[in-house]
Amino acid sequence: MSIAAPPSNVMVKPTLETRFHIDYVWWQREGRDLRAYLISHLRPEQRNRFTQAQPTDQPEVESDHIDPDTGEVTRVDSLRLALQEAARNSDYIADHVTLVDAVFRVFLANGNRPLTPIELSERINRPPLTILRTLSGQVVYRGLRPAVG
Repeated sequence: MSIAAPPSNVMVKPTLETRFHIDYVWWQREGRDLRAYLISHLRPEQRNRFTQAQPTDQPEVESDHIDPDTGEVTRVDSLRLALQEAARNSDYIADHVTLVDAVFRVFLANGNRPLTPIELSERINRPPLTILRTLSGQVVYRGLRPAVG
């Protein structure tokens, strides 16, 4: 006996096994400034480089990034590169940041690979049920949503 998946237009209540991620489309749809929020996740000594006005006639510098797990090579801009550098510091996901910021930083650090509240709990030292309740409420915080598919 097989159980059919619910139609795509049906909302399913997330559980502790539901995987979440940063939904970058949400940022565009809501008209939010993703770049400014990403800059806020840099280390203080890195921020000045990105908060200065950049000439609009110069293209963003990109570099190759090699995923250490898959070996996949992608092009990343200097802001993403700085975020990856910041994420390598042991205090990047610290106890002093809000739950939402800590979860966001986990996804920045892991290349936005979807994780369950249980897996997130192991990384940010917060109760999985608290993470689930925060991420599955009616308000979408910083584009943190269930990963579809």
